[in-house]
Amino acid sequence: MTSFKVNGQTVTFDGDSETPLLWVLRDHLKLTGTKFSCGMGLCGACVVHLDGRAAASCRIPVATLESRSVTTIEGLAPGDDKLHAVQKAWIELDVAQCGYCQSGQIMAAVDFLERYPEPSDADIDANLSSMLCRCGTYVRIRKAIHRAAEIAREEGRRG
Repeated sequence: MTSFKVNGQTVTFDGDSETPLLWVLRDHLKLTGTKFSCGMGLCGACVVHLDGRAAASCRIPVATLESRSVTTIEGLAPGDDKLHAVQKAWIELDVAQCGYCQSGQIMAAVDFLERYPEPSDADIDANLSSMLCRCGTYVRIRKAIHRAAEIAREEGRRG
């Protein structure tokens, strides 16, 4: 049995220890905001935060999560009535087209902005180019990352 935190709540999983975190989130915890796409950690659709850093949940065996902390898109907002700066920017700039990859894009952008609070286009390209969007909303994603940085500065916090 593995015990870890998801969105601030302690959870346990007593299934196969090699089960990827993605499937524990989706199938056992019913947190379906994290998406399956490539299954190899290459596309970014399944990105969550593991101990505060972006990680591909499809590649993380649940056995490695003992006493660790996971944040999903469902747990990103600081409260029920307040969105994260990145979520605000995504909505304001109407980033999503089909929306499938967007939870992973948002989670990766949050981690990125923690490290690059005033990013250049080159920073965004160098750090988020592996995030795939089948609809090609890359221009809107870049604008939203810049806007999220502005919102975070206005709110007096990073990312």
